[in-house]
Amino acid sequence: MKRKAVGAVLAATMVAAMAGMTVSAEGLKIGYTCMDGTNPFFVTIEERMRELVEEQGDELIAVDPANDVTLQITQVEDLVVQGIDAMLMNPAEAEGILPALDALKAEDIPIIGFDTEVADMSYLLSYVGSDNYNAGKVCGEDLVKKCPDGGKIIVLDSPTMNSVVDRTNGFLDAIEGKGFEIVAQQDAKGNLEVSMGITEDLLQANSDVVAIFGGNDPTALGALAAANAAGITDCMIYGVDGSPDIKAELASGESLIEGTGAQSPVTIAETTIDVLYKYLAGEEVDERYPVETFLITADNVEEYGVDGWQ
Repeated sequence: MKRKAVGAVLAATMVAAMAGMTVSAEGLKIGYTCMDGTNPFFVTIEERMRELVEEQGDELIAVDPANDVTLQITQVEDLVVQGIDAMLMNPAEAEGILPALDALKAEDIPIIGFDTEVADMSYLLSYVGSDNYNAGKVCGEDLVKKCPDGGKIIVLDSPTMNSVVDRTNGFLDAIEGKGFEIVAQQDAKGNLEVSMGITEDLLQANSDVVAIFGGNDPTALGALAAANAAGITDCMIYGVDGSPDIKAELASGESLIEGTGAQSPVTIAETTIDVLYKYLAGEEVDERYPVETFLITADNVEEYGVDGWQ
């Protein structure tokens, strides 16, 4: 179903809904992909998007490439064959995903990106994402405040994920010139198990690090597990996401987790779906919709709760 037909159906449906009537029409097929469908952050996004799409009588068809961009390309191409009407895109790799975007563009399927940018943003109708640079920056600023004399630190990034690159850059800019020495900067692939293994090895030679920065909360939790296993008792660990697991650590008062640059997957999901339906209804939408990020620590974690995402 092309844009004009989609817009006509949606416009009629909205008018009818306001009048208390129903309209019989074939539901839309909305494609969805994210880099890692098992990450609690993306689980929350997918669940909320699905709720909102199904409320419209439409279908969300989700695929999970498990951080494999080659698989993600194949899965997106399969969605094109299934006749999706729009695509919600979070790339496993910013550059590597371009062939999938070409396949979508060839069929005139609108693409809305969320959470992580693609290498060529001209493919996207619109983009909804957190201020990832700030999410890392607030962590770095907190570290500088709490460790004014500097010290050795470990950075666990993920260079193929634009969102994590931005977070890492924000963190590094915040601590630049503040007396910190980066003894290791390695790719943890945004994964808890990978992070734990890497950190275990790094701590054997760098047990005196004052802080570890993880590009997302699973990475920070992996670092925490490794630090605990190594008997480290004096190290500040930062993540990015604001996940319930990280907030529980902060609330415990006994964890090495010092803070998280928090974002809201619920807001990302709701904003993305709002943009999608506005566009399909023929309304103008912006190229970007930034979502606020902020620091959560033990001092303010109770404001955000530990049972769910903010």
